[in-house]
Amino acid sequence: MIYTVIWLPAPEQELAKLWLDPATRDGVTQAANDIDRLLRRDPDKLGESRGADQRVVFVVPLGVLFRVRPLDRLVEVVHAWKFA
Repeated sequence: MIYTVIWLPAPEQELAKLWLDPATRDGVTQAANDIDRLLRRDPDKLGESRGADQRVVFVVPLGVLFRVRPLDRLVEVVHAWKFA
């Protein structure tokens, strides 16, 4: 089943700041696209659990914290950051 992926305003701004660095722009763009694709399918099995309703996944060079709402078929990205 397909989920809708929503980046909340704060992680969207975090992603935009990372994208502005020309040295990592292509990697950030590719990782964000890959994360979106991965989260659309079986997000409740992706990455690692971080509490009752949150999970974390890493796709170099990004890490994202997300929340799955299965009844709504919705994934909300709540935090994004660059990791080495």
